[in-house]
Amino acid sequence: MKKLFMYFFMMAMVLLVAAQVSYAQTGISASSYKAGDVVQIKGKIAPGQDLYLAIAQQEMFAPKDTNGVHEVKKFKKETQKGAFDMDTAISPLYYLITNVPEKFGKVDKKKFGGPSVLLGKGNGIYSTTMFYLKKNFDDVDATARAMMGPIATDKQWNFFRWANENAYGINTIVKEGNRKGKVVIFSRSVITDQSSGNYWDKDTSVQLDKTTGEFTVSFKSFRHTPPNTKFDVYVNSAKLGDYTIEKNGYWLNKGFRYMNPLWIVIGAILVGTYFSMIGAAGGMLMAAFQVLVVNTMGPVGINAANVLKPSNMALTLFSPLGSFWRYAMVEKRVAWPVGLSFGVGIFIGSIWLGKYVSAVLPMQAYKEWLAVLVVIMGIKTLMEMTPKAMNKRKNIKAMTQKFNKEIAAAKAEGRSAEMGSIEPIKTGLMDYRFKFWGEEFRINPLLFAILGVAIGVVSRSFGIGGGFLLVPAMTTLGALPMYVAVPISLIGTCFSSIGSFIGYLMTGYLPDMTLAIAIIIGGFAGGMLGSRAQKMFSEMTLKVVLAITLFFLFFRFFKIEIWI
Repeated sequence: MKKLFMYFFMMAMVLLVAAQVSYAQTGISASSYKAGDVVQIKGKIAPGQDLYLAIAQQEMFAPKDTNGVHEVKKFKKETQKGAFDMDTAISPLYYLITNVPEKFGKVDKKKFGGPSVLLGKGNGIYSTTMFYLKKNFDDVDATARAMMGPIATDKQWNFFRWANENAYGINTIVKEGNRKGKVVIFSRSVITDQSSGNYWDKDTSVQLDKTTGEFTVSFKSFRHTPPNTKFDVYVNSAKLGDYTIEKNGYWLNKGFRYMNPLWIVIGAILVGTYFSMIGAAGGMLMAAFQVLVVNTMGPVGINAANVLKPSNMALTLFSPLGSFWRYAMVEKRVAWPVGLSFGVGIFIGSIWLGKYVSAVLPMQAYKEWLAVLVVIMGIKTLMEMTPKAMNKRKNIKAMTQKFNKEIAAAKAEGRSAEMGSIEPIKTGLMDYRFKFWGEEFRINPLLFAILGVAIGVVSRSFGIGGGFLLVPAMTTLGALPMYVAVPISLIGTCFSSIGSFIGYLMTGYLPDMTLAIAIIIGGFAGGMLGSRAQKMFSEMTLKVVLAITLFFLFFRFFKIEIWI
């Protein structure tokens, strides 16, 4: 009798285990994939159940893991709000694929873009939708709450929600974003079948037969998943396997993206050429290239801006160096006293004063006010080209006429145009005079040194060279022609770049070396090309290009994303 009882007991246990296994059977189509490949998972759950497929990166991240000075401060502020703490760990890349996403949140409207100083927080000039996770972990259905794999506590949910919905969290932790146009709205977290019509569910298929419990799920892995990243797979709370995402292209270790360095070199050549021709917006345009083309993000735990900004310094430093030989040695049109006074002021502002001002004032909050200044400068630059303004500045008008005659003569004779050089007349701390194309110009070096300090602070805060302020200041306040203002601006941006880069080094932020080297090569080559090409354009043309650049920056600062 005892043997019979043991026999039935063992059979019951075997059947129970078999039933459990049959309800949670799963098969991952491969043990490894390349970044960007489609991952497919098939299996079977208990008939009548909803499907909860959690895919979580094995290596988790907690705020205490970061070594970024600014990131530590930011995380401490967030933990003070009580949402999570420095020890709370989550998977940076985590996807919950389900047929019932409504149990974890809801789809609602999202407004974005435009100046927050005018529109207010939470408003914008563009409108889309996004998936909002439920505010509290307890608000999630109890059954669904138990199906999330490694996310099992209130603090983890809070941290997970912040990392996927907050722009800083996305750029510091997740590194993946759902976009409208080129604008990141939120990060992919809870997703369902693409038949939903939601842009974040694109390339995701969820097929579930509730009668049998059989399911087939496929989704596209993140194109920029780091090489050799391992993911655990949970089906309805049971951990049932793992897979690895392998390298798919050239990986930028600190840039945290796959990108052929050759494209970066080409981009830097184009930006460097443009920058060395007008002396402005090199850093801003390189930043736009990194954001829109390279998608520079930085390692997990480091905000993208703290990798992007030091990388920009490579362009604003080496592009001017590439142009100096022609501007300074061949054509001799560098007003050194003004350039050096500008440079010293900018250096002080970027490496010393900028450090303290940035710590006290949140300079990023003033970017929109800076946009107002930029657009005023753009309008002022255009106004300088009116006949009335040109008549007031007779020296520039006369210089322009002489230059145009030289261009016409050079074309007629089939030779390169000769560019005028600077002939110093008087050198003083507050009074520097020189002749250019036979016309006399006067400027106050001390005044521009003081202006340089302010521009240096802005340069340090935004990770740019400051040329977009330097050149308009010289053409509007200093009444200098573009052919003189540009070389001076390039000296200033060199100093600001050195100062800002040293500042980043002092706080422990380094650029991606491959990214920086590619930008250095392209920027230097662009500087050489731009310095040769500048004399092909008239004073009026260069000012129009400068004004257009300033208006572009206005749109960028005001978050008016014109490509949407």
